[in-house]
Amino acid sequence: MESIFHEKQEGSLCAQHCLNNLLQGEYFSPVELSSIAHQLDEEERMRMAEGGVTSEDYRTFLQQPSGNMDDSGFFSIQVISNALKVWGLELILFNSPEYQRLGIDPINERSFICNYKEHWFTVRKLGKQWFNLNSLLTGPELISDTYLALFLAQLQQEGYSIFVVKGDLPDCEADQLLQMIRVQQMHRPKLIGEELAQLREQRVQKADLEQVLDGNDGSGVLDEDEEDLRRALALSRQQIDMEDEEADLRRAIQLSMQGSSRNISQDIPQTSGTHLTSEELRKRREAYFEKQQRQQQQQQQGPPGQLSHPAETPTTSSGALGGDPAGDAMSEEDMLQAAVTMSLETVRNNFVTEEKK
Repeated sequence: MESIFHEKQEGSLCAQHCLNNLLQGEYFSPVELSSIAHQLDEEERMRMAEGGVTSEDYRTFLQQPSGNMDDSGFFSIQVISNALKVWGLELILFNSPEYQRLGIDPINERSFICNYKEHWFTVRKLGKQWFNLNSLLTGPELISDTYLALFLAQLQQEGYSIFVVKGDLPDCEADQLLQMIRVQQMHRPKLIGEELAQLREQRVQKADLEQVLDGNDGSGVLDEDEEDLRRALALSRQQIDMEDEEADLRRAIQLSMQGSSRNISQDIPQTSGTHLTSEELRKRREAYFEKQQRQQQQQQQGPPGQLSHPAETPTTSSGALGGDPAGDAMSEEDMLQAAVTMSLETVRNNFVTEEKK
């Protein structure tokens, strides 16, 4: 589609772009269109003067700005129509009753000029294919034959006025080339404003990324990873402390069951470099057994006469309590309770002995 002439939007010169895209060349300039607009203004002034130059209507007309052009570069339909007359072309309103009675299929026409408020653009057939030559697009947009009628209907629904260009258009290179080949378009052209906005957004994102990388050299990511690592290590230490405490209590219970007459403060081995006193051992033992009792209460009991055991009940030796495995064996729960009683009695006896001393 490189051979297709397509003027892109500059200022508000959409009427100029519309005409040049229709004729496929730089046929009109803003100066030439302004000359046509001034000529139309003079013709209108002369008609108003026929009613008297002293009339109120004439004075009001002179005070009003031109209806055929403005300082931004907008030109009226009258300017476009008069510009096309130079080439023997005329405009017919597409949805007018006169044209609709002709019953002409849009696909059999050669070109259309579309207008909404102050924007003009051309839809033209080049070779055997239709193209939207809107100057607001970054390039020509291919329109299939089956989509053309729907496209025009959509424009009408959006409020566009559509004009059929009647007459023979001047020859152009694109029309001759596309008579022999058909083009395919993989990606629809974007609106110029949309493309510029996307480029600006990409530049802003790139600048922000470079600023972040230059500012902390990736240290923000490392700091976040280090913080996660610190939290994980803290949780691990808590878990290890809990396991060490439970191990201390199990060893204390086993020692108390092996000999109740011993001084527990002398027999308890040091763990983690700390010597446990009798009071500390008692507090830890009570906390541990309270935890075991809560776990036991949460479990459902089995059939009558059978007790369910906590998952972490300390292993004890039945011989330490003088029980007979072949006789009425004590349950682990009974053995545990007996060990607790013996431990507490030992601690109390130690306290009494120390007080007497």
